[in-house]
Amino acid sequence: MDQSIRILVVDDEPDIRRIIRILLEGRGYHVTEAPNGRLAVQAAQQDLELDLIILDIMMPELSGIEASKEIRRISSAPILFLTARTQEQDKLEAYQSGGDDYLAKPFSHGELLMKVDSLIRRYRVYKGKVAGKQLKSDVVLDEENRRILRGGEALELTETEFSILQFLADHRGSVVSVAQIYEGVWHEKYMPASNNTVMVHIVNLRKKLEDDPANPRLIRTIWGKGYQID
Repeated sequence: MDQSIRILVVDDEPDIRRIIRILLEGRGYHVTEAPNGRLAVQAAQQDLELDLIILDIMMPELSGIEASKEIRRISSAPILFLTARTQEQDKLEAYQSGGDDYLAKPFSHGELLMKVDSLIRRYRVYKGKVAGKQLKSDVVLDEENRRILRGGEALELTETEFSILQFLADHRGSVVSVAQIYEGVWHEKYMPASNNTVMVHIVNLRKKLEDDPANPRLIRTIWGKGYQID
């Protein structure tokens, strides 16, 4: 673990914040604290590089649920709720407000660390800093807005190019044949002549996405089989 991973811990009980800080700093994480929901929102506004927010629900000034709704306007960092309220309705409210996971108090240290590690790993590997799929360190598939970001900047992609990349991302780690791409994107029966149609779009995508299109690292050719995104 390294200090580049930034976690905000929000709870109105100082002892709980202190325990969580000790646990997380023992993992090598960089930890900041806030004692209530209002200050949590301010902290999230001031640090847009947060990788995780651990948020109590029952707090003065602004509840964790309301704070989560505010934070979701500016950040896609995962939110782990900590609370003594464990009714199904409470959990539903937590998820509807933008929460990613839920841990009931009192919690075991092992379970907390397990959830923290899992949320951070998923966020860093798959989501990046926007609500989308991180395909490479600087390439993010923003499905909600149907666009591709490279280095934080939106690329000029055609609708078909986006659909091809989305199809490959949906089958990440698997080899996808040209026939699968064609039928999945164009929704037409594949014919041998369709090979060129798919190939031209892949070439154009590589020109926009790859540092060296002749030696692609994102959309790899698996000879005789098709294409793959790792």
